[in-house]
Amino acid sequence: MPKAKKSDSKPQKASTAAPSAPPAPNWPPLRPLLPAEDLALEALVPDQIYLIRNFLPSSLCKSYASFLASLPLTTTPGKPKKDEAVRVNDRFQVQDARFAETLWSGTAMKELATTRFGENDEDAYTSDGEPLSSKEREFKAQKVWGGEPLGLNPNIRIYRYSAGQFFAQHYDESNALTFLPQSATKAVPARTTWTLLIYLTSCSGGETIFYPDPTRENRNPEPISVAPEAGMALLHRHGDHCMLHEGAEVTGGEKWVLRSDLVVGR
Repeated sequence: MPKAKKSDSKPQKASTAAPSAPPAPNWPPLRPLLPAEDLALEALVPDQIYLIRNFLPSSLCKSYASFLASLPLTTTPGKPKKDEAVRVNDRFQVQDARFAETLWSGTAMKELATTRFGENDEDAYTSDGEPLSSKEREFKAQKVWGGEPLGLNPNIRIYRYSAGQFFAQHYDESNALTFLPQSATKAVPARTTWTLLIYLTSCSGGETIFYPDPTRENRNPEPISVAPEAGMALLHRHGDHCMLHEGAEVTGGEKWVLRSDLVVGR
């Protein structure tokens, strides 16, 4: 069984090959959900990695993992194309703008990423000690997200990692696309700037491990490891500012992940 590459290996890019277009699944309803006010955007690494714990409740995660197991998943070849990272998992990919919009505005995602962004940060107050207004938080969010958030990428990806499967070190690329926001009647130029991973199960191993770049102050920064936690959402910057990362080998159980991307205007 091939192993994930070590941190001194040449980093690769994640494959962005377009799949054939299967019909959109009849997704289970996204409910029940925890109240948005009970959730928070947690800065694991400010401007780089954010977490939303309990984004989906455990009961919903179980329903989704069971449903996703019925989809026609395809095993990724163990031998990638040139300049692509080694990925060994089972996956399903579909274009579904309606489901992407439900994930964005039908959950707490939109609110946490815009009007409530940074509400718990140390700099969430003005010089007079007053909390930032929702408009001020939206402006702050746009600086971090790389533009005005429009929604989530309709390119929905489902990943299942069984024991022995992994995703070697790589960078996630930014992609340009034409996007139709829910409130608009005309599609606009857009691009993806952050990866969204929603863990549907917990497992042994399978951590998403980030490798910060060395700095003058810290020549050997410690890797940042995020263990799969059922219901947790992870957002991390991609494109030119992507941090080298990998999906560690699963050693027990199954790791189910729902993947999309944050879309901003360009």
